[in-house]
Amino acid sequence: MRNSMTAVLERNGITGPVFTTEPYEVAWAGEARWFIRTLELPAPAQRVDVTVQVSPDGLHWTDADGEVRSIAEPGLTTWTSHEFGGWLRLRATVVAEDAADVTIPALVYLALKA
Repeated sequence: MRNSMTAVLERNGITGPVFTTEPYEVAWAGEARWFIRTLELPAPAQRVDVTVQVSPDGLHWTDADGEVRSIAEPGLTTWTSHEFGGWLRLRATVVAEDAADVTIPALVYLALKA
C-alpha cells in the first residue's frame, strides 16, 4: 500500500505583491499535486501568477522547471510537480495596480504520495 499525505500550506490567503507558502519537506514522496482554492479575486487584482519553487535544504530557493500558472477567477486549480528533490513551496505574485494592499482569499494544499 502506498503512503499519502495532504498538507494545508496556506489558509489565510495570498497577500501581494509577492507571497511564498511555508516550505514543505517532500524528499520521501514520489508524486506531488498542488491545489489552490481561490475563494474570490477582489478588485483591483487582475490575477495571481504562481510558480513552484524547489530547494535542497529548505533555506535557498529557485524556480522549478515548468511554467507559471495564472489564476484569474475564483475556483479550484490543480497541477502536478515531478522530480522535485527535497523541499517544495509556491511563490505567488499578485498582479494589480497596487498589489501591496491586496489579499486573495485562498487555500493552498499539497498532496503527496510515496
